[in-house]
Amino acid sequence: MIEGDDRELLERSLRHAVDGATGPALDLALDALGWPDALEVDPHTAVSLLFELQGSANRASSALDRVVAAVVAPASDAAGVVLPTFGSPAPPARLLDDGRLTIEGLATAALPDRDTVVVVARRDEGEDVVVTVAVDDLEIRRIAGVDPDLGLVAVTGTLTPADAPRRPARPWPDAVARAQLAIGHELVGAARTMVALARQHALDRVQFGQPIARFQAIRHRLADTLVAIEVADAALDAGWLEGTPTAAAMAKALAGDGARTAARHCQQVLAGIGFTTEHDLHRWIRRVLVLDELFGAARTLTRALGEDLLATRQLPPLPPL
Repeated sequence: MIEGDDRELLERSLRHAVDGATGPALDLALDALGWPDALEVDPHTAVSLLFELQGSANRASSALDRVVAAVVAPASDAAGVVLPTFGSPAPPARLLDDGRLTIEGLATAALPDRDTVVVVARRDEGEDVVVTVAVDDLEIRRIAGVDPDLGLVAVTGTLTPADAPRRPARPWPDAVARAQLAIGHELVGAARTMVALARQHALDRVQFGQPIARFQAIRHRLADTLVAIEVADAALDAGWLEGTPTAAAMAKALAGDGARTAARHCQQVLAGIGFTTEHDLHRWIRRVLVLDELFGAARTLTRALGEDLLATRQLPPLPPL
């Protein structure tokens, strides 16, 4: 466990790295300060610190690759990882009965610079396997979309058995849970920054001879947003403590919903300027809209959790207090 002075030092180092770089430069900075080693020693601390700072500063890195690979293919440090497509936590590839491997997923911006990529593929009978694929054998297309600064790429391809050596995968739900917690922390970080921007605007903007921060409607929106963020943060802590896919999915759903609540309320507080690119708020709103869709959006995860509850007639266990 990373505690005390070591945790404080790691947080300061990560904050300095995130404040000063994004993309490939941030990846290099994380390697230089030993974040991958921290991930191996204490995943909770390493993931929660980095991803919340990353969300708060609106930065991008390939750290999610390492988070997923640490579960499904821990020996593949030099490889990229294909992530599920938008809105789905399912494996990004299928291994068909005739042996063909079909891939349709996403990846971070670092993938084109890798030699190989790790893919989790699901057989028709439900078994998951890990496949190592040469990046040159895949079709990679940069995603412009809502948030091009995030740098995601779309990955597709069809390979034959000879092209794709494979081995049994570690449980995919465990990798999904770890990724959902990581993205949940990034959503919380982004939401906290949006609240800070809205709060500052409410203090600075004067109407009828007083700051709009004194208006009850403004205070209610900001208070509701803060409650949503703190609920999501508490759910993320519970997700780490309980360590189950269900707890992680609940935390990711609450983080996505809380971040969307923050985007909606903070945009209203900023009024007209909040709907323009003149103010920085749009950068975090764009990021939240994309992050919410990774490894299952809040609405789809909530629906799936509800369906599971109806099917099993059993509530998930309460997190330890």
